Amino acid sequence: METAMAMNSKPSCEIIFYTLTMVLILSGIIFFYIMTYASSNVKCQLTEASLSKFNHIRHNISYEFNHTSYNASYDTLHYKLEAKITSRNPNKYIKVYYPKITAIARYKDHEFARVDLTTFDQGHKNATILDVVFEGEGRIESDEQLSEYNKDTRLGIYNNLAIDLDLLIVYKFGIYKTGRFKPPIVQCPPLNLSLISNGSNSSPHSFHNTNCRTDSFFLSR
Repeated sequence: METAMAMNSKPSCEIIFYTLTMVLILSGIIFFYIMTYASSNVKCQLTEASLSKFNHIRHNISYEFNHTSYNASYDTLHYKLEAKITSRNPNKYIKVYYPKITAIARYKDHEFARVDLTTFDQGHKNATILDVVFEGEGRIESDEQLSEYNKDTRLGIYNNLAIDLDLLIVYKFGIYKTGRFKPPIVQCPPLNLSLISNGSNSSPHSFHNTNCRTDSFFLSR
């Protein structure tokens, strides 16, 4: 009798096992489909930008080597660039977690600053404003950079300033949660900014909201 009951219970266990396996596989396929084809990229928009410091300083140094005196110089850029970027998750069922967010500032395609931003979790159909402040000192690496800087200074407008976002994200759909991965760099369009003087722009050029590029946000680069 016990042997017969054991034999009858074995097919039942196998049916349950195969059923659960099929459910998991089907759920995984649905999850993959939603992430790859049905999800909408997180949208990022640069909504504010201002430049209150962008000064060039040349440093002259003297040193001695083997009883011979030498003179040298190097150039630094003292800056303060502030911006607000709105991140919007348009998806109805996908949550996005940001364990690390790094903002990168570029001038004429040369990086001059980066800063880590406050991490956050972004729920369904949620918008979050990121406050970005670059302030400090960086090196001007080449005579070409310095020449372009001097030209923009004479014009009163610093062209081709750009802000990128380097993200580390995790996303969740229902009970499924991915590991950490890096989507493509979020690239905001180049900015043309003048220095702020006495609380107002020193140039008639005004800033307009710009959409940032967020290609294949749910695929790792």
